Amino acid sequence: MINQSYRLVAPKQIRIDFIDETIDSKNIIVRPKYLSICAADQRYYTGSRGEEVMKKKLPMALIHESVGEVLYDPTGEYKKGTNVVMIPNTPHEYDDIIKENYLRSSSFRASGIDGFMQSFVKIRKDRIIPFYNSEPRVAVLLELISVAMNAIEHFDKYSHLKKQTLGIWGCGNLGFVTSLVLKHTFPNAKIIVFGTTEQKLNYFSFADEVYLIDNIPEDLQVDHAFECVGGRGSEKAINQIIDYINPEGSIALLGVSENNVAINTRMVLEKGLTLLGNSRSGYEDFKRSIDFIESSSDIRNYLRTIISEEIIVRDLKDIYRAFDNDLNNDFKTIMKWEI
Repeated sequence: MINQSYRLVAPKQIRIDFIDETIDSKNIIVRPKYLSICAADQRYYTGSRGEEVMKKKLPMALIHESVGEVLYDPTGEYKKGTNVVMIPNTPHEYDDIIKENYLRSSSFRASGIDGFMQSFVKIRKDRIIPFYNSEPRVAVLLELISVAMNAIEHFDKYSHLKKQTLGIWGCGNLGFVTSLVLKHTFPNAKIIVFGTTEQKLNYFSFADEVYLIDNIPEDLQVDHAFECVGGRGSEKAINQIIDYINPEGSIALLGVSENNVAINTRMVLEKGLTLLGNSRSGYEDFKRSIDFIESSSDIRNYLRTIISEEIIVRDLKDIYRAFDNDLNNDFKTIMKWEI
């Protein structure tokens, strides 16, 4: 069975590779229906990961956020046409303490191995989960939601019980989804979002309060915080969190930065703060994410608002257009995959 893999070979250069895939009894064949562009994909596409990383990783098909339909299931469990979300993290061992997404032996789609930008995907059965009540163009956000689910589970496990006020720094895709999940996980907590763009903050209508980061009341305090900024802004965000968080609070770090950041460790020590690192997600996080979006039409409606643009992809020029347009979109760019 011939598969077409759309692989990045250099910054802004994608090549179609033809791969002869063997059908076997262990893997399911899924056709992607929707794909969502992530900041991590853009770092590869634009070449901002750095020359050494690019040499090591490429050529590689991008995209780790995708939903599709089953084409073939050798076990017969899933009928042809069943909508499924594909899990990009692939563990190769099990640990009863460390989650699959933190095992150093795990591989991750679009980060060293081919992502979902293919005509079809050969994937292990334990790396797909069906969904039934959500339209695929919204369900494509499940991977992003699962990242927030992983972080919130981590936060709830290690933070103290006082959770009256939760602050989220970041008004982009990750900040939006994290705030939305927190609002429903801790309904009695005050959810406050801090961002740099008033236009984006207007989307957070479910939050209790929103503030521009240069206009925060001096007496405002949060019990715990989530850093969803990443990149060059993560340093400023983390240090601002340290200023506004109450003693012994937890700071959940979700933003990815290519460079080391300097933080005020003196006040981390004086306040007895806990920094929680969070990255990616696993099977159980996806299951909770599906339950989350399928539990309420209001949740799905909120998620629709952060789809900035949907681009139908039928050839290479459509892929280039999607990536280039995404650089100027406020929120998510999704691709309806018709290749």
